Amino acid sequence: MSNIKAERFGSELFAALRGRYTVPPLIERDSALTIDDAYAISLDFLGRRLAAGERVIGKKIGVTSKAVQDMLNVHQPDFGFLTDWMQADGDICISEKALIAPRAEAEIAFILRDSLSGPGVTAADVLAATESIAPCFEIVDSRIRNWKISIIDTVADNASCGVFVLGDTRASPRAHDLPRLRVTVTKNGAPLSEGLGSAVQGNPAHAVAWLANTLGAYGVTLNAGDVILSGSLVPLEPAVKGDVFEMTLYGIGCCVARFI
Repeated sequence: MSNIKAERFGSELFAALRGRYTVPPLIERDSALTIDDAYAISLDFLGRRLAAGERVIGKKIGVTSKAVQDMLNVHQPDFGFLTDWMQADGDICISEKALIAPRAEAEIAFILRDSLSGPGVTAADVLAATESIAPCFEIVDSRIRNWKISIIDTVADNASCGVFVLGDTRASPRAHDLPRLRVTVTKNGAPLSEGLGSAVQGNPAHAVAWLANTLGAYGVTLNAGDVILSGSLVPLEPAVKGDVFEMTLYGIGCCVARFI
């Protein structure tokens, strides 16, 4: 991909983020775009965010469960970067965080003690490198019109990430059977969904290993101190101002996301 094309689409997505508007799907305007092209666009998009003062504090995996893949019609995982600007406390101001059409998903976050660099990273390596896990809401969002995304569009658009919220509690991943961890989610006090850690590629640690190996092909590492979002355990749920979501990750703790 030419630098000019990566810069054009990266600039377009950055402007859409700052302006809170959507753009037509990239793949509809350039059918020759590849995953590598999408990653180049994502890096340009990220570079503009860093130039504006943001700082990378982690990475994310998305579209890992069958429920989410079927919902978005994207049938392979995607990946993106987390910045300090994207981290929110329990209160998420939709306008301040430039959210357009947010959707909440319950996840397990990994906080790394040691760096991981692919290829060859295994789930056992992930467990050994992880300081702790935490309940987490990722609020996905899309700068692509009407959420009409392909794998190309979502990778280019930083894996459709909006913001994320970490719960206060931490636990060692080595003290839990991650595939059997159970989560329940409520919306405005009413039961919404539930799922297991096994929804994420059979084991969230497998998903983090996949991310380390995939990013390793681009020379990107998972760094000590990084927050890694491992993918949703439940279907995505649209959110609007006034909504309150609460997740309980049994044996670990809770996380709350309030939209204001």
